[in-house]
Amino acid sequence: MTVRSLLRGLVGAAALLPLSGAAVSHAAVSRGAVAPTIITVYKSPSCGCCRKWVDYMRAQGFQVVVHDLDDLTEVKTEAGVPAKLRSCHTALVGGYAIEGHVPADLVVKLLREHPKVAGLAVPGMVSGSPGMEGGAPVHYDVVAFDRAGHTLVYASR
Repeated sequence: MTVRSLLRGLVGAAALLPLSGAAVSHAAVSRGAVAPTIITVYKSPSCGCCRKWVDYMRAQGFQVVVHDLDDLTEVKTEAGVPAKLRSCHTALVGGYAIEGHVPADLVVKLLREHPKVAGLAVPGMVSGSPGMEGGAPVHYDVVAFDRAGHTLVYASR
């Protein structure tokens, strides 16, 4: 199975999920009220900050499926992530691409509001973003993007 066919299957299956149940809070999952949202993460097998983001997303109530790949270029291209926004890992959830160290609450907001974008990105390796703790936190923007490469600031942290 190629990465392309795997992505198409996951994005197609995600589009069938009812989004009203997809956006859940950690508290709701902890109480057993709803099943956790499945997020599929593509990352390098050796990236420590990617592992930390995966752990963070699990702690926030997401059910994380991880695929370790040596080259993520095809995944990022198929997901519609513009080159200028690319980071260390790419995730797919609810028909959206999540690029880099995007905070969980913004993923939940994205799934709840369902805007007409391809996804969200935190470009680069921003100190203080989820999974990048340890250094001095810096201000950063979470950027929404579409498949044509248009971007806008979705949130600032």
